[in-house]
Amino acid sequence: QVQLVESGGGLVQAGGSLRLSCVASGGIAGRDVMGWYRQVPGNVRELVAGINRDGDTTYGDAVKGRFTISRDNAKNTVYLQMNKLKPEDTAVYYCNARPGLIGTMTSLRFGSWGQGTQVTVSS
Repeated sequence: QVQLVESGGGLVQAGGSLRLSCVASGGIAGRDVMGWYRQVPGNVRELVAGINRDGDTTYGDAVKGRFTISRDNAKNTVYLQMNKLKPEDTAVYYCNARPGLIGTMTSLRFGSWGQGTQVTVSS
Protein backbone atom coordinates (compact mmCIF):
# COMPACT_ATOMS: atom_id res chain seq x y z
CA GLN A 1 0.00 0.00 0.00
CA VAL A 2 1.26 3.45 -0.95
CA GLN A 3 0.97 6.28 1.54
CA LEU A 4 0.64 9.78 0.11
CA VAL A 5 1.00 13.13 1.86
CA GLU A 6 0.04 16.33 0.05
CA SER A 7 1.15 19.86 0.84
CA GLY A 8 1.14 23.31 -0.72
CA GLY A 9 -2.52 24.23 -0.82
CA GLY A 10 -3.82 27.57 0.34
CA LEU A 11 -5.55 30.80 -0.61
CA VAL A 12 -4.44 32.76 -3.65
CA GLN A 13 -5.89 35.53 -5.79
CA ALA A 14 -7.03 34.90 -9.33
CA GLY A 15 -4.09 35.02 -11.71
CA GLY A 16 -1.69 33.81 -9.05
CA SER A 17 0.27 30.59 -8.68
CA LEU A 18 0.63 27.71 -6.25
CA ARG A 19 2.72 24.55 -6.23
CA LEU A 20 1.41 21.36 -4.71
CA SER A 21 3.66 18.52 -3.59
CA CYS A 22 2.88 14.89 -2.85
CA VAL A 23 5.38 12.60 -1.16
CA ALA A 24 4.91 8.86 -1.51
CA SER A 25 6.13 6.09 0.75
CA GLY A 26 5.73 2.32 0.66
CA GLY A 27 4.43 0.19 -2.18
CA ILE A 28 7.03 1.00 -4.83
CA ALA A 29 5.21 -1.13 -7.39
CA GLY A 30 2.10 0.94 -6.92
CA ARG A 31 3.67 4.22 -8.06
CA ASP A 32 4.04 3.65 -11.79
CA VAL A 33 1.70 6.57 -12.35
CA MET A 34 1.22 9.49 -9.98
CA GLY A 35 -1.08 12.40 -10.37
CA TRP A 36 -3.67 14.81 -9.12
CA TYR A 37 -7.44 14.96 -9.07
CA ARG A 38 -9.70 17.62 -7.66
CA GLN A 39 -13.18 17.69 -6.21
CA VAL A 40 -15.73 20.34 -5.41
CA PRO A 41 -18.50 19.35 -2.94
CA GLY A 42 -21.40 17.83 -4.83
CA ASN A 43 -19.33 17.15 -7.94
CA VAL A 44 -17.48 14.12 -9.21
CA ARG A 45 -13.74 13.99 -8.61
CA GLU A 46 -12.01 15.01 -11.85
CA LEU A 47 -8.59 14.40 -13.33
CA VAL A 48 -6.16 17.30 -13.17
CA ALA A 49 -2.90 15.73 -14.33
CA GLY A 50 -0.91 12.50 -14.30
CA ILE A 51 2.67 11.45 -14.98
CA ASN A 52 4.40 8.10 -15.31
CA ARG A 53 7.95 7.08 -14.41
CA ASP A 54 9.17 7.98 -17.91
CA GLY A 55 7.79 11.49 -17.71
CA ASP A 56 4.82 11.01 -20.02
CA THR A 57 1.97 13.27 -18.94
CA THR A 58 -1.76 13.71 -19.28
CA TYR A 59 -3.90 16.71 -18.34
CA GLY A 60 -7.54 17.49 -17.84
CA ASP A 61 -8.93 19.88 -20.44
CA ALA A 62 -9.68 22.57 -17.86
CA VAL A 63 -6.03 22.99 -16.87
CA LYS A 64 -4.10 22.46 -20.09
CA GLY A 65 -1.64 25.28 -20.71
CA ARG A 66 -1.85 26.54 -17.10
CA PHE A 67 -0.79 23.62 -14.91
CA THR A 68 2.37 21.54 -15.16
CA ILE A 69 2.98 18.20 -13.48
CA SER A 70 6.46 16.93 -12.74
CA ARG A 71 8.00 14.11 -10.81
CA ASP A 72 11.23 13.47 -8.91
CA ASN A 73 11.58 9.71 -8.67
CA ALA A 74 14.61 9.96 -6.37
CA LYS A 75 12.53 11.96 -3.86
CA ASN A 76 9.35 9.92 -4.39
CA THR A 77 7.56 13.19 -5.02
CA VAL A 78 5.16 14.54 -7.61
CA TYR A 79 4.54 18.25 -8.06
CA LEU A 80 1.75 20.28 -9.58
CA GLN A 81 2.68 23.81 -10.62
CA MET A 82 -0.53 25.80 -11.01
CA ASN A 83 -0.32 29.13 -12.83
CA LYS A 84 -2.95 31.63 -13.94
CA LEU A 85 -5.32 30.29 -11.31
CA LYS A 86 -9.02 30.95 -11.69
CA PRO A 87 -11.82 30.91 -9.09
CA GLU A 88 -13.15 27.76 -10.75
CA ASP A 89 -9.92 25.99 -9.79
CA THR A 90 -11.08 26.13 -6.18
CA ALA A 91 -11.33 22.55 -4.92
CA VAL A 92 -9.76 19.93 -2.72
CA TYR A 93 -6.81 18.47 -4.62
CA TYR A 94 -6.03 14.80 -4.09
CA CYS A 95 -2.83 12.96 -4.92
CA ASN A 96 -3.13 9.51 -6.45
CA ALA A 97 -0.59 6.76 -7.14
CA ARG A 98 -1.28 3.59 -9.07
CA PRO A 99 0.37 0.73 -10.88
CA GLY A 100 0.08 0.25 -14.61
CA LEU A 101 -0.48 2.65 -17.47
CA ILE A 102 -1.12 6.39 -17.55
CA GLY A 103 -4.27 5.75 -19.57
CA THR A 104 -5.95 4.41 -16.44
CA MET A 105 -6.03 7.95 -15.04
CA THR A 106 -9.44 8.35 -16.69
CA SER A 107 -10.80 6.04 -13.98
CA LEU A 108 -11.14 6.80 -10.28
CA ARG A 109 -11.14 3.13 -9.40
CA PHE A 110 -7.44 2.49 -9.05
CA GLY A 111 -4.58 3.19 -6.70
CA SER A 112 -4.02 4.94 -3.40
CA TRP A 113 -5.20 8.39 -2.35
CA GLY A 114 -3.89 11.15 -0.15
CA GLN A 115 -6.02 13.07 2.31
CA GLY A 116 -6.33 16.09 0.06
CA THR A 117 -5.25 19.71 0.26
CA GLN A 118 -7.56 22.70 -0.16
CA VAL A 119 -6.91 25.23 -2.90
CA THR A 120 -9.00 28.39 -2.83
CA VAL A 121 -8.77 31.03 -5.55
CA SER A 122 -10.40 34.35 -4.80
CA SER A 123 -11.73 36.64 -7.51
